[in-house]
Amino acid sequence: MPKELIDDELWSFIEPLLPARAPRNRQFAGRKPTPDRAVLTAIVFVLRSGIAWNLLPQEMGCGSGTACWRRLVAWQEAGVWQHIHETLLAELRRRGEINFSRALVDSSSIHAVLAGKKIGPNPTDRRKLGSKHHLIVDAQGIPLAVILSAANRHDITQLDALVDAIPHIRGKRGRPPHKPQIVQGDRGYSSESHRRRLRERGVTPALAKIGSPHGSGLGITRWPVERSIAWLHSFRRLKIRYERYAHVHEVFRSLACA
Repeated sequence: MPKELIDDELWSFIEPLLPARAPRNRQFAGRKPTPDRAVLTAIVFVLRSGIAWNLLPQEMGCGSGTACWRRLVAWQEAGVWQHIHETLLAELRRRGEINFSRALVDSSSIHAVLAGKKIGPNPTDRRKLGSKHHLIVDAQGIPLAVILSAANRHDITQLDALVDAIPHIRGKRGRPPHKPQIVQGDRGYSSESHRRRLRERGVTPALAKIGSPHGSGLGITRWPVERSIAWLHSFRRLKIRYERYAHVHEVFRSLACA
């Protein structure tokens, strides 16, 4: 199981990004801390399966679910998850697999089990509690940035933040790019003020206008973002929000993108 979830190649990228733990005091007896790779494997297992922390199989060698949850939060506070995503984006760019000719934006709502921050009534689900994932991807559908909001936030309110959230992607010599040539979205992003701000940044807006007929041709290149959202929601911990704390759900979101 560990080899399937975190293979050696992936671990070689992630291990240097994890914060070093303080050395143990040999004068005091106690249980040795669970290895980082086992903890990360358990976190990925929870992300994929949606299983509760206290039901993690002991055969995985990851210790208690509470210990894994605490390590997840500690790594979040240290900025580990975003760093992992940016490191893997840099590796993709080094291999020539990032396409910045255009960026695609879309969103999708999910049901929330508990109340908490970034949760609101979902207008598409009889106002049940929910959250929304706002995603921006490159032309091939590789996730560049994702934002969590309440389900009742309109798509257009997050467009500027999504473009700003694109990291500077390293991996090659020269100035790392962080600005696509085109930003493309459906009618939910139709706004003249947002088009103007994109042009001021040197980005060409390709946002469908409200009232425009179907068959405009934008769907020919926009479909990868819908596929990427479907991929993200294949992780069961992202299909339904079980976390009361927004920052914990955002960990799973960042890890899924990576």
